[in-house]
Amino acid sequence: MSEHRSVFARVLANAATLLGGRTVNAVVSLGYIALTARGLGLSQMGVLALITAFAQFLGDVVKFQSWQTVLQYGAEPLIQDDRTRFQQVVRLSMFLDLTSGLVGVTLGVAGALLLGPVLGWSQELAPAAALYALTIAVMTSATSVGLLRLFDKFRYLAGEQAISSTVRLIGAGLAFALNAPLWGFLLAWAAGPVASFSYVGIVAWREMRQRRLLDGFTLAGPLGVGLPGVWKFAWATNFSSSLDVAFTHVITLMVGALLGPAQAALWRIGRQVADGMAKPARLLIPALYPELARLRATGGDLAMRKLAGQIATLGGAVAGALLLITALVGKPLIVLIMGKAYGDASDIMTWQVGAAAIGVLALPLEPMLVSMRAAGAALRVRVVVSAIFLLALTPLVKGLGLTGAGAALVGAALAMAIGMFLMLRRHLARPSVLEDNERSCAQEANDAKGVR
Repeated sequence: MSEHRSVFARVLANAATLLGGRTVNAVVSLGYIALTARGLGLSQMGVLALITAFAQFLGDVVKFQSWQTVLQYGAEPLIQDDRTRFQQVVRLSMFLDLTSGLVGVTLGVAGALLLGPVLGWSQELAPAAALYALTIAVMTSATSVGLLRLFDKFRYLAGEQAISSTVRLIGAGLAFALNAPLWGFLLAWAAGPVASFSYVGIVAWREMRQRRLLDGFTLAGPLGVGLPGVWKFAWATNFSSSLDVAFTHVITLMVGALLGPAQAALWRIGRQVADGMAKPARLLIPALYPELARLRATGGDLAMRKLAGQIATLGGAVAGALLLITALVGKPLIVLIMGKAYGDASDIMTWQVGAAAIGVLALPLEPMLVSMRAAGAALRVRVVVSAIFLLALTPLVKGLGLTGAGAALVGAALAMAIGMFLMLRRHLARPSVLEDNERSCAQEANDAKGVR
């Protein structure tokens, strides 16, 4: 029990460490978004939201979530001091990053140049959108993040988003002061992820060198050989992450295409504030994954269940607080930060916070499935829910506007939580059945011996 308490305490401590950086990030993010919104106006802000959503959408679609591969397949060789196998996991993860980055940039540049009028920006802005699409290369790289999580170096990860937002704030401030056009603000937004990518990469490889894990490391060598199920796991986490964009960037693009850039700006502003409110609780997820990976590597199945239960209880309390805060100060907060022109975003933000609260309540379900190497089960839930969500989205947005989009988001979040819960309960029951069968076989063998 004391060991379990220490694991739970470590999850909270790491989440708190991340929270320090993300708190700075949340404040700074609102700063650069406010400068951009006030500098561009509602319509142009909507165009910027569509361009950035398009790039992020492609980045998330092609991204392999390589940090998951590092955690789930790197924890055991790291504990066992098996440097060769650990380096193989890192090599595979880097290969996934590089491949997905090349695919994403190619699709992003082509799409920005050819599909701009369809997606919501003019042909004159297509070159600027194509240049922004180059940032997909740094969006798809997660090996460094996985390494720092596995090494329990969350204090470095705390600065990742803060660095990105600070660079964006400086850039947006310059663009605002110079009364720059849209491309100037796009340049400022593009500089952020490039800066954070460089930071975590330098820190992660420094940690590898200090642990002598770079000794003998080469980019040439085996990838998935000797890592059972790794390709299936990598593809499952990739597809699961890709489907998740339906609830983030696809809906922004859909709102822009059906209702126009101004409504897309209201949706993006509301979503930014709602995500910022839910961020403290969601930081438990990156802190939770490494502990679940270690527990699985050491056979701590019971501790995994207890840890997930405590996280769920904490998530429920946070979800209630989110809804209360939104009801009390939602609209005044948006008007204060963004200006009166964005006040209407508060109505849709209520739906967005509701969806975020459901996600926080169900927070440990998918990490448990992934840590049990049941990423395929989580993927099946996402496929079904995403398909229904995307089919319902267009008629709901056409009929009810932003309210329809918000209602679809809440319904999808609820269906996702229920589906993940049922799938997890099914997988948790399997070991019990096997153990019962083993006990029955053992009892039959003993009875036979007794008869003889």
